Amino acid sequence: MAQLLEVIRRRMPRVRAQMAQTDKPTNRRMRPQPTPVDIAPDDPLVAYFLDTPEAVELERLRLDSPALRELKAAGVAIVIPLVSQGELVGVLNLGPRMSQQDYSSDDRGLLNTLASQAAPAVRVAQLVRQQQIETRERERIEQELRVARLIQQTLLPKELPEMPGWQLAAYYQPARAVGGDFYDFLPFSDGRLGIVIGDVTDKGVPAALVMATTRSILRTAAQEGLATPGDVLARANDLLFPDIPPRMFVTCLYGILNPHTGALVYANAGHDLPHQRQEGGAIELRATGMPLGLMPGMSYEERETILAPGDSVLFYSDGLVEAHNPEREMFGFPRLMTLMADWEDTVPLIERMLNELASFTGAGWEQEDDVTLVALQREKQACAPLTPLADVDDQADDGWQSLAAFETASAPGNEREVIAHVEQALAPLALPHKRIEQLKTAVAEATMNAMEHGSHYEADHPVTILVRANATEVSVRIRDTGGDQTIPEAHTPDIEAKLAELQTPRGWGLFLIKSLVDDMRVSSDGVFHTVELIINREGEHHANQNV
Repeated sequence: MAQLLEVIRRRMPRVRAQMAQTDKPTNRRMRPQPTPVDIAPDDPLVAYFLDTPEAVELERLRLDSPALRELKAAGVAIVIPLVSQGELVGVLNLGPRMSQQDYSSDDRGLLNTLASQAAPAVRVAQLVRQQQIETRERERIEQELRVARLIQQTLLPKELPEMPGWQLAAYYQPARAVGGDFYDFLPFSDGRLGIVIGDVTDKGVPAALVMATTRSILRTAAQEGLATPGDVLARANDLLFPDIPPRMFVTCLYGILNPHTGALVYANAGHDLPHQRQEGGAIELRATGMPLGLMPGMSYEERETILAPGDSVLFYSDGLVEAHNPEREMFGFPRLMTLMADWEDTVPLIERMLNELASFTGAGWEQEDDVTLVALQREKQACAPLTPLADVDDQADDGWQSLAAFETASAPGNEREVIAHVEQALAPLALPHKRIEQLKTAVAEATMNAMEHGSHYEADHPVTILVRANATEVSVRIRDTGGDQTIPEAHTPDIEAKLAELQTPRGWGLFLIKSLVDDMRVSSDGVFHTVELIINREGEHHANQNV
């Protein structure tokens, strides 16, 4: 390199001398520099330079090349390719000599030597510049992610609502620094609780921003009067549609829980179906509706389920069911349904699901999508301790034996506890299975009527149950605190009249009860209602003949 610089220094005086001789003192203006020319990668000139990486005078070239024509038009006389490791990293463009003399072979040799030394340096400079650009881009992206992550963490609930008799749990793990999943809780002044879970297509900053917008829209729509879940989703869809980025949408499920009755009313905008764990297995909570932001003017079906004591609901995003194991098998909905049906509450529901997910995917799993879980569980409510017979029935007839006496809180689902106690109390009598099942159905219907219409699902107004038997009959008395109300007669329903709303919808339950037992007696003393159901211990059921 030192020898090269010495050659250049020896050559420079001669060039200056020639310039001084050719340029008159009255005209010392410098010639304009050649304009930079961009050469397309597929231009024939590139292939020529790579094949002949030497200084070349453009007038001698005969190529059909747009770049060659552009270089000539810019006044370039000679071009020296800069080739490093088989790649054209640049060119040196020189115009005509100011002396008007041609470039000599010595000039071209010097330029070729210069190019062989300069090409690696130019390549290194390009790599350094590219690294600087990439570093600045990474810093910019990291800053955007920090901002988006802060936004998302601010919007996700910091604390879970507390409701007596209920347990709430939530889990959120984005696949990247920022994800598109979200969940929210909306407490209402009347004690109800709104539950939201959603998933924005795409990931990263755009998804986080759409998530923040959707959350705000849903909260605003939910607070507009007594909006139902379907109305809220329809309103949110219409507000989101004009501004959502192309090819993006939001799946969302919104439900409103009444913690006093256990009723959950919900609507679904294309989200994964929640699973409800109840006695005897698990079910999917289905409701139809398009994702938010796809099309305006959508309507959303509303459905309702009752969470009895001990029931649970799992809301989740597709990051759970679409996770893959090393063999590329998917976690899947059937596996989730089985896990829900078999789950025992000795381990929290979310913990159970995460353990199963970790076992399925194995060590070193690279999370593919955001995983969001929200678990809602109604605590089990055991029936109150058995009360003395005198406190329940002080008018017992001779010959009747008390088998069980208890009370239960007026809450949806507690009828299951009642029929379990009744079945247990009657077990020593060895009644026919069909008779027991008919009586259990009648007891369940009568208990639900007592809790809803007699006690109005008020916790401080329990329903009392008395199970008795004599030599020929079995009696179950269901008593509530609605004695100041009139119980309708159990007439045979006129289906056409009821559908036409010409008859009251009441009476269906009483008709069903009366059709299942041998005798039904209804009484009231102004304070308590009592419905007594009687079946014969022997012989076939014959009540249907008298209905």
